[in-house]
Amino acid sequence: MKNTIITIFFCSLFQLATGQSYIPTIKNNTALNYVCKLHGQTRTLTLTAKMTTDNLVLDLDTKGVKSSIVIMPEALKNGNALSFNQGETSDVIVLKPTETFFMISQSAYKDLLKNNKFVYNNTTYVLDKNVDKNPVAIDGKSVEALHVVAQIDETEMWIVKNPDYPLICKMTKNPLGINFTLVKIEDK
Repeated sequence: MKNTIITIFFCSLFQLATGQSYIPTIKNNTALNYVCKLHGQTRTLTLTAKMTTDNLVLDLDTKGVKSSIVIMPEALKNGNALSFNQGETSDVIVLKPTETFFMISQSAYKDLLKNNKFVYNNTTYVLDKNVDKNPVAIDGKSVEALHVVAQIDETEMWIVKNPDYPLICKMTKNPLGINFTLVKIEDK
């Protein structure tokens, strides 16, 4: 009887530990590995974070294209537009003070939590409260993410529950033909 109770206890503990989802974050040298669908093509994309005192720089590497995307601090705080730059125009691309890259701003994230919606690129995204719909997993781990749907089209995004760096871990049905999924995170 004692062995049965101990076995049940450890099985329950294992279920609790493996059932927990996690919240990815960005640190200096964190590599974000995405699979992107661009206009019918599939390619891998790696973004390696470089934190400076002034900016967040994402070193982009995809299919022979390498560049650095610079996100301004005011964009991280209050940005209202996503950049879909593919890194092909320059070695260093400094985004506008309103643009973020593969994430939404901290203020947009706060709006999402407070009002169940936010506006980005002049499009309103509304929280889908059906949390069981299409969960996101990275490296086999369930990720705590907020699922939003655009009101003007069918674009869907899954945004990591991280107020400092609200990464977009998945985007589908984008009318621009650019969809992506975060598949692995490595801290180097």
